[in-house]
Amino acid sequence: MRMRIAVVGMGYVGCVTATCLARDGNQVIGVDIDPRKVDSINAGISPVFEPGLEDLLRSQVDAGRLRGTTDIAEAVAESELALVAVGTPSADDGSVNYQTVLRVIEQLGRCLQASVNPYTIVVRSTLLPGVLEDVLQPALEEATGAAVGERIQLCNNPEFLRETTAIRDYDQPPFVLVGANSDAAAATAMGLYSDLDCQKIVTSTRAAAMVKYTSNAYHALKISFANEIGALAKAFGTDGQEVMRIVCEDTQLNVSKAYLRPGFAFGGSCLPKDVRALVRHAEQQGQRCEVMQGILASNQTHLQRALKLVRENGARRIGLVGLSFKAGTDDLRESPQVILAQTLLGEGYELLIFDPDVRVTALVGANRHYIDEQLPHLARLLCDDAQQMLDESELLIVATGAVERFGDLDRFQGQVIDLRRDLVAGEESLPKSDFVPTH
Repeated sequence: MRMRIAVVGMGYVGCVTATCLARDGNQVIGVDIDPRKVDSINAGISPVFEPGLEDLLRSQVDAGRLRGTTDIAEAVAESELALVAVGTPSADDGSVNYQTVLRVIEQLGRCLQASVNPYTIVVRSTLLPGVLEDVLQPALEEATGAAVGERIQLCNNPEFLRETTAIRDYDQPPFVLVGANSDAAAATAMGLYSDLDCQKIVTSTRAAAMVKYTSNAYHALKISFANEIGALAKAFGTDGQEVMRIVCEDTQLNVSKAYLRPGFAFGGSCLPKDVRALVRHAEQQGQRCEVMQGILASNQTHLQRALKLVRENGARRIGLVGLSFKAGTDDLRESPQVILAQTLLGEGYELLIFDPDVRVTALVGANRHYIDEQLPHLARLLCDDAQQMLDESELLIVATGAVERFGDLDRFQGQVIDLRRDLVAGEESLPKSDFVPTH
């Protein structure tokens, strides 16, 4: 069944979802308050960097199945379903800021006030359990003047897309998850994914929300666990990479190899935010989340281990290879490399940064806002000439797989700290030209 869909919020999740839905034959309108994003989409240019996305987006714009607008009322009038994919960032105290998603729900409600046609709102944004029922649904009912479950349906559909592999993740998900409190909402939302050959799970809205947070918390926990094992292995004179490689061979009990490779600290726009949200919510409920708190503390400790390595080296002119939280994306939000760079600059180090995926002029939205606050002079720190960095640096810090587009490090006469290996590797560590996968 092909549908007329409005996707509200054209960031990473929204752009990928809208483009894939259009590719599958649906008529899709992407909605965003940023006219630059909308103009970019209508010109067939992706406003976000994601491998394979721009060509796919352009093909759908050219085919007439995808377009952008800043007018949410227009999008609602021309659709039967709205998929909400706006951000839910952390507030200063670690709780979740729901202002944007709440504003979108209220806008959708006002647009639907005079309509008599059935309409479904599917929230893809990350929500804590209970927010959809206790915050968004009352706001929607007040704005429309109608009860949810009559002509208007509301449900959630958590996403499990990873930047750099988002299109593949969309096409080959572990499962599709819909949280719905009515059969009608579940059937309509699940119809979006009729072309996908995977397990399809319908549960309550609260359970679906909790699955999303549990997954992200578990991923963050796995990274921190592997990093702590790596650090302990190094203290015992062995190689954490080798230890965890063997541990991961047990696929009967240890289950998954994903995120279980010692390396550098985790970051990005999901894991830190979602773990903070769980910790804050637990505190508000009078509960203690020792493990959750430990995840964040352990991640900070791992970052401090990296700073200690740099300080002990003694070099003052440093080249940092990889600024985004992982190779293949330009997302700088809560990247540990940004914090590392910020700290080193504050301590008087001279710094050059090589990251072929990061262009300051292309950064938009929350990503641009974050880096303007954290590294306002990023443009003059970025260096796209590998030889210049080799010539001007005493020490290279390798943080992500961006090094594979940097060139042969064996020609560098100085020292190299590979944060994906040197924080955890023991006496059997690899030569500097042999790099291990990053998170």
